[in-house]
Formats: sequence, C-alpha cells, structure tokens
Amino acid sequence: MSDDRAERIADFIRPLRVEPGSEVRLSRDFDPRYKAGLKKPEGVELLRSGVSLLAEYQERLAAQNTYGVVLCLQALDAGGKDGTIRHVMSGVNPQGVRVSSFKVPSVEELGHDYLWRYAQRLPSRGEIAIFNRSHYEEVLVVRVHPAILDRQNLPEGSYGPDLWDRRFREINHWERYLTDNGFKVVKIFLNLSKEEQRIRFLKRIDLPEKNWKFSAADVRERRYWDDYQRAFSAMLSATSTKWAPWYVVPADRKWFARICAAAVLAHTLMDIDPQFPDVGEEARKDLLVTRRALEKEAPAGSEADPYAAGHPEKKKGRSGRHKKGKKGRKHG
Repeated sequence: MSDDRAERIADFIRPLRVEPGSEVRLSRDFDPRYKAGLKKPEGVELLRSGVSLLAEYQERLAAQNTYGVVLCLQALDAGGKDGTIRHVMSGVNPQGVRVSSFKVPSVEELGHDYLWRYAQRLPSRGEIAIFNRSHYEEVLVVRVHPAILDRQNLPEGSYGPDLWDRRFREINHWERYLTDNGFKVVKIFLNLSKEEQRIRFLKRIDLPEKNWKFSAADVRERRYWDDYQRAFSAMLSATSTKWAPWYVVPADRKWFARICAAAVLAHTLMDIDPQFPDVGEEARKDLLVTRRALEKEAPAGSEADPYAAGHPEKKKGRSGRHKKGKKGRKHG
C-alpha cells in the first residue's frame, strides 16, 4: 500500500484522535454529527475500500504472526457497537478475529482483580481481538454507579478519592505492557448525542423486529447522561496515550461511524506494517522441486501451471524469490 494512501487515512482520522495529555470535554471538543463534508453515497464506497484494505492487512498480520491487535469499543446504549463490528469486519477472515462482549461480571470474575477477565480474552499473535465494551467499564459504569464496587470484594482502604486516578494509571501501565510485547491497543469511543439515542430507542419500540433489542433499563440509564459525559471526558483525558490512543468517532450517522472505525483500524495495521514471511532459500528449493513434480502431472493438452499461464505478470515468482519486506515497526 502506497505511503500516499496511508497519509490520506492518517489525515482523515486526525480530527478524531485525542491528543495525549489534553483535557477533554465531550460537549465542547467533539461533535456527534461531524461527517467531514462527506455524503452517504461517497461513504458507502469508502467503507467498501476500507473493508478491502483491512482484509489485505489482516492476512499479512496472521502470516507474520508477530503482532496482535486489541480494539476496544466503548459507547452508551444504542451507540452502534454491534453494527460497527458487523460492517467493518465483514470482509476479514473470521478465524483471525475474536469478538468479546463484556456484560455483568460473573461470580468467578469477581473473585479476581478487575483486569483479569479482560486479560483472558486477549488475542494471540497474528489475531485481532475486539472488545465490545472493555476494561474501561471499570472507570465508567462503576464510577457512575459506585455501589458496584461493593461486589468487587476490594480490601479495606482501597476506596477513596484517588481510586479513579489509580485505575487510570493501572490501565495505562497495562496497555503499555501489552504494546511493549507486540500487542497494539487502539480505542474507539462512539460518540452519540442524547437526541439520537432517544430516536434509536423509539425505533426499537416501533419496529417489532427490533423489540428484542429494547431494554427499559437502558432508558432508565439516560437519567445519568450528564454523569456519563463527565466520566467519558475524564477517561479520555487520562488514558489517551502515545502507545494506546483514543479516537472519538461521531456516531449519530451510522454510515460515517463505520467509515471512521474502519479507517482507525486500517491505520493501526498499516502502522504495524506486517509482511508475508520470507520462507528461506532451502524452502524455496523444495517448492521448486514440488512445482516441477506437479507440472508433470498435468493432463495432456492442459497447462502445466494454469495460474502462472493466466498471470504472466507473476512470472518472476517462478524463481521462488520474493522481495523481502520491512519488519513491523516498533511502537513507543
């Protein structure tokens, strides 16, 4: 992929990135209806290109088997997390992607530290793990509803005014540890307006096929809208780092949110720049021997190697030699 393509993607997502060390106030800094001047028909084509790009780079990531990617998706109810995952990952190999949805912790999970259950769902090298909600629930819903802390069996003295700052610090250190070990962490907050959430809730009530998605508890949670906005603002301010940045994606237009999510993930993979492995000289010799044996098995009148005959531009590949690519970049 050309550097020009990579630069265009980087420019596109730059307004969404939370600069490390900046103080965020959602209502002031990010517009849920922002669409970068695009129209929906343009967006459909862009999403198609983004999905194709993701498929190419996911294949490289799996083949290199050195890096993994953790994509954290956070949003309020009806923010579009499920649809974003479904559309953005539609073209990738499902064997290389794992999606984990984190709901109320089980008894077993409450018996461990608050990061334990998320660590169990981390990707292997060569994989992409998507967290539908993530460890950030521990500084969001738990902060808005502090009574939840009573179920976490924390030692006496763990509570206090510094609890959230301590958790921010612990999360930043954990993500730095993952990045240093080859697991890139990228985080997307789908920024939905209160009015758009109201409209989506009504649609879930009005359409019978969407009734199953409606929960009265979600509507009750709207009473805490301002509390959540403050919690999200504090989270974004404290945990967008050079090694694990946050991107605030405008979510009022689903089509635009999906383009943004695809661009953020594509940018992450292009930054890693995974390469297909060089099999080595001895392995190439074995491949040539196997090729000759297979060519001799061709029926009379058939091409010895139909693929090579149909792709003359790949003729150099018959020598078995491949240009050695760059190794994945290091991440600070």
